[in-house]
Amino acid sequence: MRIEVKGRNTSVTQAQREQIERRFRKIARQVSELAQLEVELIEESNPSIAEAQIAEATLKLKGVTLRARASAADMGHAINLCEDQLAVQVKRHRDKRRKRRETRAAQQAAAWGAQAQT
Repeated sequence: MRIEVKGRNTSVTQAQREQIERRFRKIARQVSELAQLEVELIEESNPSIAEAQIAEATLKLKGVTLRARASAADMGHAINLCEDQLAVQVKRHRDKRRKRRETRAAQQAAAWGAQAQT
């Protein structure tokens, strides 16, 4: 999986890049090697916003795009929350695909069984 890290209104440090690669490694094992992950780190400059550190992740898979957005007072915490949200979406997507495949296989097996009996 290719990971691209961007910063808006903030610069991305090497420590943040390493944290992103470490946190999203679990997701990388569950998706294709061709998947693309874009993580955007945003710092809101409005002083009235308490959780001004925002992390957005966009995972582009074959045929589907998954997005997660999390905000916190600390950028590290925002990255962790964003990864958790995206992990849930990836798991749900994989389970959906697996269930469709199993259902289709069961229907085909039933059809083959019905044809064999006649």
